[in-house]
Amino acid sequence: MIFLQNQDNIKEFISSFPRHVAIIMDGNGRWAKIRGKLRIFGHQAGIKAARRAINFAIKRHFDALTLYAFSSENWRRSDQEVSSLMQLFIHVLDNEMKKLHKYNVRLRIIGDIKRFEMQLQNSIRRSERLTCNNNGLMLTIAANYGGRWDIIQGVKQLAILIRQGVLHPDQIDENALCKYICMHELAPVDLVIRTGGEHRISNFLLWQIAYAELFFTDVLWPDFNDTVFENALNSFAKRERRFGG
Repeated sequence: MIFLQNQDNIKEFISSFPRHVAIIMDGNGRWAKIRGKLRIFGHQAGIKAARRAINFAIKRHFDALTLYAFSSENWRRSDQEVSSLMQLFIHVLDNEMKKLHKYNVRLRIIGDIKRFEMQLQNSIRRSERLTCNNNGLMLTIAANYGGRWDIIQGVKQLAILIRQGVLHPDQIDENALCKYICMHELAPVDLVIRTGGEHRISNFLLWQIAYAELFFTDVLWPDFNDTVFENALNSFAKRERRFGG
């Protein structure tokens, strides 16, 4: 009986702990503006916050951490800011990957990277190759990503199969489409955290977060730390997840 009780406790602990956490990193620009600095200073500070979040995920043995770095809508920002973001992205990939590799982190970039300049595309491919055999934390960076884009890409793949005669329209269901959605091989997203005080999803992982719990905080992303992350986990642990049941 004691053994069964222990097993129940283990199951309860596992169900109260997220395997896959996704974060909408919002507030870099406002953080910089408050300090009278250019927005790029906020993005640079945001890199440090991302580093803290990744270290936290490693220490807490998450299966996966997904970070929303650059949405498909972010191209509407000024050319100067976008250019600075791209250079910052390259810098981070070239300087952080060895450390992530050392800690057995596997990196993957999701999104339409074809729009990026070739230098950044090459940095992405080098980073993914370097860490492809690691089996620790699965770190996914969403860059030039949008949830609608993701679903449309999946639908296009199904359309190709139908045109080739491999698939009949009646065979299309959630499982069929899911195979062509980003991160389909990972555990579903359990918890979405958004910083910066906004209470919206902003076209992020629309398919993958169907039953995820949501946690919103007024903390601007550069100030995100282990305490805020722990608060999100504590909030998650108190939720009763029914998955529509």
